[in-house]
Amino acid sequence: MKELELKYGCNPNQKPSKIFVKDGRDLPITVLNGRPGYINFLDAFNGWQLVKELKAATGLPAATSFKHVSPAGAAVGLPLSETLAKIYWVDDLGELSPLACAYARARGADRMSSFGDFISLSDVCDKDTATLISREVSDGVIAPGYTDEALEILKQKKKGAYNVIQIDPDYVPQPIEHKDVFGITFEQGRNELKIDENFFANVVTKNKELTEQAKIDLAIAMITLKYTQSNSVCFVKDGQAIGIGAGQQSRIHCTRLAGSKADNWWLRQSPQVLGLQFVDGIGRPDRDNAIDLYIGEDYMDVLAEGEWQRIFKVKPEVFTREQKRAWLDQMKDVALGSDAFFPFGDNIERAYKSGVKYIAQPGGSIRDQIVIDVCDKNDMVMAFTGLRLFHH
Repeated sequence: MKELELKYGCNPNQKPSKIFVKDGRDLPITVLNGRPGYINFLDAFNGWQLVKELKAATGLPAATSFKHVSPAGAAVGLPLSETLAKIYWVDDLGELSPLACAYARARGADRMSSFGDFISLSDVCDKDTATLISREVSDGVIAPGYTDEALEILKQKKKGAYNVIQIDPDYVPQPIEHKDVFGITFEQGRNELKIDENFFANVVTKNKELTEQAKIDLAIAMITLKYTQSNSVCFVKDGQAIGIGAGQQSRIHCTRLAGSKADNWWLRQSPQVLGLQFVDGIGRPDRDNAIDLYIGEDYMDVLAEGEWQRIFKVKPEVFTREQKRAWLDQMKDVALGSDAFFPFGDNIERAYKSGVKYIAQPGGSIRDQIVIDVCDKNDMVMAFTGLRLFHH
């Protein structure tokens, strides 16, 4: 198939719309079900590159949850703890395959942002992963293949209209890429930068103890940033992104946004949240919304008289600011990646409040020494990569 006509572009008024390979080759994809749209394919192709690189860097199955051409979550297939299985709403599914664990982590890190996502999988989609996907609100999935059982499950989703795309894992794009803006064509070499443990060799802080897990987490952060709309910052812990700040004009706003998401991920594991007793029959999205409000500043929206009864069997106690801070202080050894240099030390101070111990950033600011000094004050480990990762 040389080209695929789409219903419309980014918006319904943008017609005609299609995808094709400029050099005349066949498209490297087959639509197995549904009718993916313009934004679906943008998410799919960016997400596929991300998970393919994560798999190459770690040797583990990888998954990402994309929304509006940026990842809401990305992860590799490490086993889930009992607590993570519970907060990701998969504790009723038993032991999951590594690929399903990867998607549970990618989807679960920021469930509010992942609502209605497009999924990318590094490996052949199996029954466990398809079963997990079938329970979530999602627009579609791209993978190098699907087992017969998995495909049958996915074809039942959205009344048979769920988008399922198979991509040729051996497809290699041309080294030069193009983009049209206002009738003008931009041309650049593809970002073929390989990110591995050697990427973090230049440690510039007094503390130079970069653990093997930290190197893996930093690689996940930087590969995720490579396909995240800039400016962007990514917090990672134990093989999964736990907070992504994308598309902000100011880097400190990226750090605050990503940090607040990482904080929410950790707060969801607190005894106060794990002990919430939801009314029978409440859906996962409603539980997610209720938890987000409960751990935030607008907690009275779910605790007010007449409101809590719709959500909880027993009215929860207020999760006080002091209790939240005490719990957040227990989050340790978080890795942080930035797609460009940190211009001020305030980014480091904010990151430290969310348990960040390891940092990777390009360096190159006239204030580098100030940033290094703040890291040293907090006994953090920072590597300068020397390479920016803007994505637009």
